[in-house]
Amino acid sequence: MAICRSHHLYKYLRNAKYTSQLLIRPLKDDTFIQRNYRAIASCVFQDKPIPKQINCNVGKQGSFRCFSVSSIHDSEASEEVKGKSSSKTKGKSLLELQPNDFVDFLKEKGIHRCYIVYDKRDGQVKVSHPELEEFAEFVKADHIDYDQHEGVFMQVGRRSGCLLGAFVWRTNRGQACGGIRLWDYPRMDKYLRDGLRLGQGMGVKSALAGLWNGGGIGIVSEPRERKHLLPDFRTLVFNDYGGFITSLNGCYVAAEDVGLNVSDLDNVHMFTRYTTCISEDKGGSGNPSVATGKGVICAMEGALDFLEMGTLAGKSVAIQGAGNVSTVIVEGLLKKKVASIYVTDCHMNRVEDMKHKFHPKHSKVLTVEKVPLDDTSVLAYPCDIVSPCALGNVLNKYTIPTINARIVCGAANNQLGSPADNQLMKDRDITYIVDYLANRMGIVNCANENYGRLPDDPAIGRHFGREWENSIFVMTKRILQKAADDNITAVEAANSIADKLSRELHPIWPNRSQQIIHALIDNEWHLQH
Repeated sequence: MAICRSHHLYKYLRNAKYTSQLLIRPLKDDTFIQRNYRAIASCVFQDKPIPKQINCNVGKQGSFRCFSVSSIHDSEASEEVKGKSSSKTKGKSLLELQPNDFVDFLKEKGIHRCYIVYDKRDGQVKVSHPELEEFAEFVKADHIDYDQHEGVFMQVGRRSGCLLGAFVWRTNRGQACGGIRLWDYPRMDKYLRDGLRLGQGMGVKSALAGLWNGGGIGIVSEPRERKHLLPDFRTLVFNDYGGFITSLNGCYVAAEDVGLNVSDLDNVHMFTRYTTCISEDKGGSGNPSVATGKGVICAMEGALDFLEMGTLAGKSVAIQGAGNVSTVIVEGLLKKKVASIYVTDCHMNRVEDMKHKFHPKHSKVLTVEKVPLDDTSVLAYPCDIVSPCALGNVLNKYTIPTINARIVCGAANNQLGSPADNQLMKDRDITYIVDYLANRMGIVNCANENYGRLPDDPAIGRHFGREWENSIFVMTKRILQKAADDNITAVEAANSIADKLSRELHPIWPNRSQQIIHALIDNEWHLQH
């Protein structure tokens, strides 16, 4: 039990709230604090100031009262908070709960870990606790995002209290591998759907890239009050995540995704060996933006070659987003001597950064503009290639009819809003390069970190070439040819090829991750602390 002084009580409690999740419990011989500590603690957890009379009384009683510090889960003062969270969860479907409210539900039920698994041994979807049976029914009824995922594992962070998730899909080719995403989800069904979709997407991406990996994704739901922006709390979140995937015994290997940076992965790595994309000074591959940008350009070249439109020289390209990957793409396109590049972004700092890097030398070729949040006008820009490189779901029934480009090829994940949009792209004779082919170099860049590093690594370089059967250029043309031959969409063609590849067994460790998952379930992983 730690001891603190009361003259900075309120400040101390707020720090405790945002870091180690501790609350004070007064010592038995302190009658004044015995009467008032509940009110003070309640103020802190509701972000309210301490009433004046309590402030005054604390001053009169002296500046050096002692308090015993204990876990919030053991504190009497947490009962009021728990009561309020109960009101948010009572009578609601679990799927309707915001993830932080779902965490409250788990705490009320005494659940620290839980899972949804598809057990191939008996062909059944199983959940760890009867209280979560609704999740089993949800995935069984879903025919869009759920595809017999081998495991969905969730845990409440020990230090942060955040909901941590790992989604595992079809590990025939090897361990599930994919990034950790930090995101704010309004409901648990959105949380689950995103994880299921992204996990499968990573498996498809790895299969098309010729990697011996299965599909995986990590999902961390943003905490309340945006506490993940506080450096100390953020460290706790990713320390928690490292411990979480260590407990999964290697069936999932993490990487970097939306909302994370290399420092975050270093903090994950402090508590696990099962992560990639760590900083180069720790043996990792570092920032994958350069490789990802080069891969998108290779996909553009493959599409142009298939359509017999020549090279990138003299072409016009419109890019949505001015982030790290877009900057690499712009640099590569300038080297390819394109005629014009038009870039938009909703963040002025990114717009200014790109202008600073390329203007005035390339101002005649490159135009960069600030646009409002959610602006999609760039998709309608008259050009040869449109490149979505921001967030997903931008290609939909509203934007596709406005596209004036022959080719759509970008780095953003989940660009299409729904499966129906695949056909809409085909009906408009727009050549769509599936995102999980064009942007695959992010995962390729770090997938083989544990095999060591080489300068100008041929294992990386072959993806940019035109000889290897799984290179981006060759695979782009293969997918488009299959789509044309079978009169199907590019997405259907890519998924057909990937489905076959993803079922191939790892040549050395066939079904290893499936065996690990079975062992986790059989050994009651969900009951271990």
